[in-house]
Amino acid sequence: MRTSIIARKTKETDIKLSLNIDGRGNYNIRTDIKFFNHLLSSLAKHGSFDLKLKASGDNEHHVVEDVAITLGEAFKRALGSKQGIRRFGFSIVPMDDVLLLTSVDISGRAYSSIGVKFRRKKIEDLSAEMISHFLATFVSESRINLHAKLLEGKNEHHKAEALFKSLALSLKDACSITGKGAPSTKGVV
Repeated sequence: MRTSIIARKTKETDIKLSLNIDGRGNYNIRTDIKFFNHLLSSLAKHGSFDLKLKASGDNEHHVVEDVAITLGEAFKRALGSKQGIRRFGFSIVPMDDVLLLTSVDISGRAYSSIGVKFRRKKIEDLSAEMISHFLATFVSESRINLHAKLLEGKNEHHKAEALFKSLALSLKDACSITGKGAPSTKGVV
């Protein structure tokens, strides 16, 4: 099983996280930010990742950022040498008025392009700007490529939720074992 357990404690946050990439979508997520919990629960459920997370901190920005750091590191550790993974994954998710596309490459190089804009400053109890910040930080720490594009839709809640569901499906696809060896002409990923 590809798993990782990480504890991260700073002067600003205290995070305990366990991840099983080969899970069943079981999750227990506790932060003080309800909509963030909802997004992370969607990521775990639709990616079939078992995720346990307890995070507290002095403010929203620090909690979201440090969860992204910790989750990205957990994915990188759990993937290990990446032998036999599919490497690439993509998904198009409809959610009522929203249609959202994501594509990932578990390349060992970090790059993100998030083409999803939010009109409101807050979505429920989460600052909208924290969504793209979470994704960019997660990508940086996990060393993957992520492209996300909103194809259509206006509802802010649906855009955010479809983004995390689509990312979950893309990651699940890219993490799947499809062969042996490194999926690269270089011999390493």
